[in-house]
Amino acid sequence: MDLNLHSLPRRLIELRMEHADLDNLIDQATLALPDDELSLRRMKKRRLLLRDQIAQIEAELDPPEPA
Repeated sequence: MDLNLHSLPRRLIELRMEHADLDNLIDQATLALPDDELSLRRMKKRRLLLRDQIAQIEAELDPPEPA
């Protein structure tokens, strides 16, 4: 099995793509279905989770330098 398929940089790219796709979907749903607050809330919650995962992986890949 190829280890690059499960690498952190690859996972980071996948999460960023999913975040961008979800961002576009939220924008479209806001215009098309403004009354569907439950779906919008769920999508926004998922987007926040993705953002947290992205930040965590970025911190692992580029840890802060010691002072």
